Amino acid sequence: MPRPILATVHTQALENNLLRARAAAPDSRVWAVVKANAYGHGIERVFEGLRGADGFALLDLEEAQRVRKLGWRGPILLLEGVFEVRDLELCSRLDLWHTVHCDEQIDMLAAHKTNVPMRVFLKLNSGMNRLGFTPQRYRAAWTRLNALPQVDEISLMTHFSDADGAAGVTSQVAVFAAATRDLPGERTLSNSAATLRHRASASDWVRPGIAVYGSAPDFPAHSASDWGLQPAMTLTARIIATQELVTGDTVGYGSTFVAPGAMRIGVVACGYADGYPRSCPSGTPVLVNGVRTHSLGRVSMDMITVDLTPIAGAGFGSEVTLWGRAANGVVLGIDEVAQSAGTVGYELMCALAARVPVLVQD
Repeated sequence: MPRPILATVHTQALENNLLRARAAAPDSRVWAVVKANAYGHGIERVFEGLRGADGFALLDLEEAQRVRKLGWRGPILLLEGVFEVRDLELCSRLDLWHTVHCDEQIDMLAAHKTNVPMRVFLKLNSGMNRLGFTPQRYRAAWTRLNALPQVDEISLMTHFSDADGAAGVTSQVAVFAAATRDLPGERTLSNSAATLRHRASASDWVRPGIAVYGSAPDFPAHSASDWGLQPAMTLTARIIATQELVTGDTVGYGSTFVAPGAMRIGVVACGYADGYPRSCPSGTPVLVNGVRTHSLGRVSMDMITVDLTPIAGAGFGSEVTLWGRAANGVVLGIDEVAQSAGTVGYELMCALAARVPVLVQD
């Protein structure tokens, strides 16, 4: 019998979350962002749920090849562009759109021999200070691109640093507006947080990523359910042993948890080698048979322990939901688990280990 742990990808949740993004930006087309192997969910697994998008945005050529192999004939955008000249050959062959964020990428285009001009997205550094041309150099970069026979349409883009927080997007929208004033081309600015929180920033295209996977981009200010999002991934395991503790008994490596009284605990077939964060402390929420309880002691490689005291009838074989939707419909948001671990839902999704079997479910 296989080890009792399973990740489930929910196609209907993906469809719902994509519709929520569309509703938040009704006048925009929508990129479904599937970088990092669809945020750990698997590109092939999420494709049916996200094929209602207007395009797919991702990072590398291998991911783009996989999307084309699935039969997608619409737009695909490389969010970081190309990394060497020969990448442009595959861009031409696969009909990819790609970001241009530095002089070196313009040089590559100038050196590329092609009979079919390319659609590019010229990126502005409006304050994030990662990729993109500064406002002072943006128009010069646009002029260089516009003069190249290798370039067809030039679209304009930026990325927000604080769309999920108090600073918002106002200052970066103003920088973008000034830098792109009177320049032709479609615009794309909004990530998940901007799409849901700042509708004025929506433009020709929006780029929801984490939201389509059912995580709130601005947690804890809002939960996923506040935005009408559903978990696209559920991680479940089962209890493989129980222990009866008395006052003073300890649990796990380092004996970090000490029983305050008589209690019953369950040992769960999930650990950090499965992608469950080792940094989750005692008290991290879990669901056992759909009832909320919490972890005890340190996360080990293959196991965690949970408090069964408040759950009548729980024992060997009981379902444990580490995040997502339990069999009885109760949801434990991935953002809440991530908060306990001192991280974000993105990391938990992306960290799902290869040894965990995955089921795709409508």
